[in-house]
Amino acid sequence: MWRSLSKYVCVFFLLALSSLFFLLSNINILENLNCQTVSTLYQLQSSIHTAFFSEAPFLLDRNHSYCGLLGQKPSPEEALEEHYLLESIAWPEPTHHSESVSLDHTSDPAHSLFVILPARGRSEWHVGDQLEAFVQMYDFQGHPKSHGGDFLLARLHSSELEAGVAGQVLDHRNGTYSAIFPLLWQGSAQVEMTLVHPSEAVHVLRRLREERPDRVFFKSLFRSGKLSQTTICNLCLPTSQKPLCNYTDAHTEEPWYCYKPKMLSCDTRINHAKGGYVKDLLTNKEAFGVNIKVHIHPSGSDSVTVLPEKKGRSSMKTEPTRITPSGYYFQGSWRALTGGVIRQFNDSSAITQCLKGKVVYMYGDSTARQWFEYLNALLPELKQFNLHSPKNVGPNMAVDSTHNTLLRYRCHGPPIRFTNVIASEMRYVANELDGLTGGPNTVVFISIWSHFSTFPVQVYIRRLRHIRRAVVRLLDRAPGTMVVLRSANLQALDPEVSLYNSDWYSLQLDGVLRAMFRGVDVLLIDAWEMTLAHHLPHALHPPPIIIKNMIDIILSRICP
Repeated sequence: MWRSLSKYVCVFFLLALSSLFFLLSNINILENLNCQTVSTLYQLQSSIHTAFFSEAPFLLDRNHSYCGLLGQKPSPEEALEEHYLLESIAWPEPTHHSESVSLDHTSDPAHSLFVILPARGRSEWHVGDQLEAFVQMYDFQGHPKSHGGDFLLARLHSSELEAGVAGQVLDHRNGTYSAIFPLLWQGSAQVEMTLVHPSEAVHVLRRLREERPDRVFFKSLFRSGKLSQTTICNLCLPTSQKPLCNYTDAHTEEPWYCYKPKMLSCDTRINHAKGGYVKDLLTNKEAFGVNIKVHIHPSGSDSVTVLPEKKGRSSMKTEPTRITPSGYYFQGSWRALTGGVIRQFNDSSAITQCLKGKVVYMYGDSTARQWFEYLNALLPELKQFNLHSPKNVGPNMAVDSTHNTLLRYRCHGPPIRFTNVIASEMRYVANELDGLTGGPNTVVFISIWSHFSTFPVQVYIRRLRHIRRAVVRLLDRAPGTMVVLRSANLQALDPEVSLYNSDWYSLQLDGVLRAMFRGVDVLLIDAWEMTLAHHLPHALHPPPIIIKNMIDIILSRICP
């Protein structure tokens, strides 16, 4: 019996050795066959899935400030700062608000009016005085509004003098508002009041910001060999839907996630891109999309004549509320009220000489890239290098070897709504700043705001906190470094754009940025006031004349 068993063992052993020899000698053929088979089956599966179940963005849990709670938990000091920042931008809201407010009861600029109040204790206005306009809001039925919260813009201007200045709007929370303007030039000055959104629309925008941070969604392509798949990505994704790929940054701990592909690993991600915009965001009871950026008519005259400044009289101390804007336009040029005289760099050779020996880094969204494009087009000796990257995405680089000038632009890390960013080029501004040597010949531009408008403000606070720390570290190790911070600006709006990029969102982010960098040695370019005070239509990318004035401010600081 044992003799026959040993015979069978020998036979099985020989068969096993033969199979192993065959497998090793043909392993490449088998691997290719297996890959082709899997790829074919997967492509068939994907085509069936696409035909019947087009992948759409998943709805987020309706958790208040869901995205803002992701990422590194703030320290007690950070939580306290966040609390004060949110309090500083708190927007007035009716005590009893219902989502079923009819259009008839919303603010209507056609029924509303403003009136210029008489000068305090005198019958005329002089340069240095302050002008005040009183605004009364009415609804569509002609009834006065009894609560505040309308989003108004105020501008004082003179078309013949090419002059303009932003006014400050004070909400009295009872349906009335005050608009206050400094009188900075002699001659005609005309008041312009604009309703951007009624308070009822602001309520909708606030709800969307907190409940629907997924209304702009993103995607990434994953690929390995012949296998590829595109999945949805965002700063926050429900974990109950699918397994996630976690791309949280190791240094800043800024969170970012994508749904994991079915047959690919997370490290096969190729790119990042905007996926699209979620539609049908409004409920049937929400009144939105009417009266966006509509002028309010005056009751009586909308203009005054400003006389020369009176000698020996200081009007600065007579006003109960004194405002000081960052600057104003006069004869088409921006004049700063703080920070020194602004030179006019009207000749490209003057700009070239000012930037001689400088290395200029530009980080942020497309409004930062706009500065790169402006200088690159204006300066003939600046030559752009072909880095084989998409023009509108970057990174971009231009060099003037004669004058030893280098310009670089790089977009900020996610969330960013660009079309196609290579995954390896996704960099966070704070990390880039930490990699700079800095010094007297280094200039840093930062503009980061537009792509954060759909997220709770806590997300923006966290991002700015990392950037602020990196700026402070840079200035500590290289005190001569010049850092320029650009604020948000006004843009063209319609009912659809407003749901994602309303000026109200930008205003809230702008308030946070100014507060967080107060006391830090940076140059703030007040793009908000520079676009509000100018006569040209609002645009996400301001026209060249406004960009020129911004560049003049920066160059005046570099070359005073």
